Amino acid sequence: MFQKISAYVSALALALTLTACATPGGQTGEVEIRSGVIEQITSVQIQSNQNVGVGAVVGGLAGLGIGSLIGGGTGRDVAMVLGTVGGAVAGHKVQERYNQPVAGQQIIVRTSKGVLVSVTQPANASLSVGQKVFIEGTGEDARVVPR
Repeated sequence: MFQKISAYVSALALALTLTACATPGGQTGEVEIRSGVIEQITSVQIQSNQNVGVGAVVGGLAGLGIGSLIGGGTGRDVAMVLGTVGGAVAGHKVQERYNQPVAGQQIIVRTSKGVLVSVTQPANASLSVGQKVFIEGTGEDARVVPR
């Protein structure tokens, strides 16, 4: 009995560890910085970057572990299946709650070289049209910050 419980706990710990490893980390090393002036700001909604399906998988594993502790024989098998399905549904619902879009801004900046750069980022009330700013980073990691 103890071996089964420890096996399920180990599987759950492994799943949580792999989930944590799948989340993107912060920027390290050198970051490109450009200067410019904000030409336009448009309000947008930004989709959350939560990993889709992780809640259902973790919930299903937890439900499987809990279901395996109930009853014996065929009853245990039924409890494991119901625990897995119930855990997956509950995990998905919990993830949906944290997967709501957030308020953001699409900011168009004219750099000091005359190039227009568009950056979409979470809303920053301290930014306004005509303001001198820095663009930190490139691609999806780019952010507009006040000078």
